[in-house]
Amino acid sequence: MELRYLYVGADDTEVELEAWLAAAGTALPRWRFQAFGADVAAADMGSGPAVLVADHRPSGSVLPIYAVEDLDVSRATLEAAGWRSEGPAAGTPEGPTIVLRSPSGIEVALLRLDRPTAMEAAFADPGNDRRVTR
Repeated sequence: MELRYLYVGADDTEVELEAWLAAAGTALPRWRFQAFGADVAAADMGSGPAVLVADHRPSGSVLPIYAVEDLDVSRATLEAAGWRSEGPAAGTPEGPTIVLRSPSGIEVALLRLDRPTAMEAAFADPGNDRRVTR
């Protein structure tokens, strides 16, 4: 497993994104989209996981998202160790993901990276009317 994202909930994506970009020492997000009633942006922190800022997650929450090679095997391994699935797998532009909860209630997500550059490619597409540029 590799920690790919920290999925951060925010009341105001713009305000929270600016704070993360300032911490990273940059002025531009990796990508940002507004679609399906949500505003989601990725801040590249220079090393380690990117920070995803999203207004559809509970403000102040942080969900670690780990990239895995085999979603079913990783899920089964965690479930055998006492974790429980928080619903069925869901689709994302990069691949399917599942949220699991530890015995003490900590949530993590697992992501099978089928399309690791999907978000960057969509953001680079000038015809994508969902991308937010500055």
